[in-house]
Amino acid sequence: MKKRILFFTGARSEFGLLKPLLSEIKNDNTFQLLLVASGMHLSPEFGLTYRDIEKDGFEVTEKIEMLISSDTPVGICKSIGVGLIGYGEVIERIKPDISVVLGDRYEALAFAIANTVSRVPLAHLYGGEATYGLIDEAFRHSITKMSYLHFAATESYRNRIIQMGEAPERVFNVGALGIDNIKKSKLLTIEELEKALSFKFGTRNLMVTFHPVTLEKKTSSHYCRELLEVLDGLPETHIIFTGANADTDGRIINTLFSEYVENHRDKSTFIINMGNLLYYSTLQFVDAVVGNSSSGIIEAPTFKIGTINIGNRQKGRISAESVINCPTDRESISHALQKLYSHEFQEKLKRVHNPYGNGGSAVKIISIIKNMEFFDIENKEFNIIESNS
Repeated sequence: MKKRILFFTGARSEFGLLKPLLSEIKNDNTFQLLLVASGMHLSPEFGLTYRDIEKDGFEVTEKIEMLISSDTPVGICKSIGVGLIGYGEVIERIKPDISVVLGDRYEALAFAIANTVSRVPLAHLYGGEATYGLIDEAFRHSITKMSYLHFAATESYRNRIIQMGEAPERVFNVGALGIDNIKKSKLLTIEELEKALSFKFGTRNLMVTFHPVTLEKKTSSHYCRELLEVLDGLPETHIIFTGANADTDGRIINTLFSEYVENHRDKSTFIINMGNLLYYSTLQFVDAVVGNSSSGIIEAPTFKIGTINIGNRQKGRISAESVINCPTDRESISHALQKLYSHEFQEKLKRVHNPYGNGGSAVKIISIIKNMEFFDIENKEFNIIESNS
């Protein structure tokens, strides 16, 4: 009998990471693929991206509305509650043998809680990571403690999961799925990309991807304006802005980006949801990813381009030498851009190694799940690390 494996996705970016794994599962007779789409996928504001899932050839088993039309803390708390109700009902209807969730967002936390209460074994990608500037840090580690099976992106992250008390035989270093996507994608040429984006690349080009720092109160507008002031001083640099996510104050960032592009149409564009193909194709032709997205840490080094990582949102993540960390003020951002274009740094980029692997993660994950016996999750025990003292 096929194992019923239920995947959760709450945003286009996260679905993009899951896509190579979903493709492998779909084509494997061992499994019955089930898929819950929720969160930003069902929001007109974020592009109703569940339709992109279907265009990619995947059947959406269940659609669960959970986003409240507010990105305030109260609104997000309400969204978590609505999601928990919906996910619990889905799990009761579907009765999966195992569920899979990626990341650390509040939608994923609600899904993890529903599986735990329903006593369904949960596989988690990617625990053990650290993002000290985000409330997602607490969500991620909470999901880890609710999970039965763990797929980490680096050996250091695997060790951290074991340090949290998880059984070593159920914690695996499989690398990052985003690298699989890059390796398997037929990326667009610059001519095809310019047509798709309605955008003309210049001599210098930057991708700007900026999200709220959720452990800091009311900083999004200030940080974003500091960045835009710096970009305003680069008249010859062409800029592609991507949309912020549904975190607290994400709408503020999107509004500021939209206003900037409206006043700088000759050198910039704003794409609310790029999707993997456009995003990775763009990384071929920009000089750097600027902002605070995990993609600048995990995927950008594969293209041997720079990343200017602003502020604390990604603080704690393992980074390649292509990543320039800087504070949020305009002077620091300007200095980081100067470093990016320096001869020394450009030479360093040619030799950059991505610590998140070279691909093949999806095949590793499927092999592990196939050979894993799923015991009752009540039998999960706390792993004790012996002290040397």
